Amino acid sequence: MQIRSYEKTRHISKCLECAILFEVSADKPGNVNLIVGFEGTRYEHFLASAVAATPSFEWAAKRGVGVSLGKIHISDVGLGRIIKDCVADINAWQRGGNTLLGTVILLSPIAVAAGMTSTKEEHIFKIPELRENLKLVVESTTPEDAVDVYEAIKIANSSGLGTVPELDINDPNSVNKIRKEKISLYDIFVIASKYDAVCSEWVKNYPITFDVAYPYLVEQTRKTENLNVAIIHTFLKVLAEHPDTFIARKVGMETAREVSSMATEVLKLGGLETSGGRESLREFDYELRKSSNLLNPGTTADIIAAALALSVLGGYRP
Repeated sequence: MQIRSYEKTRHISKCLECAILFEVSADKPGNVNLIVGFEGTRYEHFLASAVAATPSFEWAAKRGVGVSLGKIHISDVGLGRIIKDCVADINAWQRGGNTLLGTVILLSPIAVAAGMTSTKEEHIFKIPELRENLKLVVESTTPEDAVDVYEAIKIANSSGLGTVPELDINDPNSVNKIRKEKISLYDIFVIASKYDAVCSEWVKNYPITFDVAYPYLVEQTRKTENLNVAIIHTFLKVLAEHPDTFIARKVGMETAREVSSMATEVLKLGGLETSGGRESLREFDYELRKSSNLLNPGTTADIIAAALALSVLGGYRP
């Protein structure tokens, strides 16, 4: 059992590392890719980040296996500490700033849930069961998990957070209130879900990831037989239907909706499968990059990474 558990946790961490590498390698509009970056943040920073994150994903999966074997209680997984350590490791291995905070927040519970989930042959995970376990993982978080994630956000030095009326990350009294009133990380994300799609995914059992991005990614991968095309089309699909909250926090929801409308138009023209779609995609990418990274659909990219994680855990191989 120890050997099988070790193989399982290693396998999960590799799946999530692949997901991050696949996501950043696709030339999605307005995002860092192999050819184009932002000032101070380039493709190689994401590559280093993906490798640096892997040990934390493996530990998260190991904690999940421990839960499934009855060795630890689900509330003792230490999800906040996993996220904090992962962000710290990422910072230690690259100088490109905040590369993967949202992705780490989405993928860490998936790693734990995968550790709790049974597999078919060759470590192919049962995605519906994984989703059920994912709900248990996030709902079992603690106030200490919340404190650790606050520290992780500070370590990442994330831009575009803005200020919020309750439990603001920049308010020194927030941590004291969290501990005193025993506010769990899940409770905090319920509050933040009103303006942040990553938090909304957590508290609503990842609806965009499981119900929109993942099935569309699988469909597009089969249809196009080209992972890059499938990722870009899925990115456009999610962005068209769900305005990016990272953009909204920086420049307002109205602008975020305008970006979504442009994504819709690219899809209507056929995306990468038609000449008109390809031209529209080039124009869309240009528009997103005109204002540095203000119109970077970063939250959408995080969700695509989570969908890719499900795809690889479910057996996809390039």
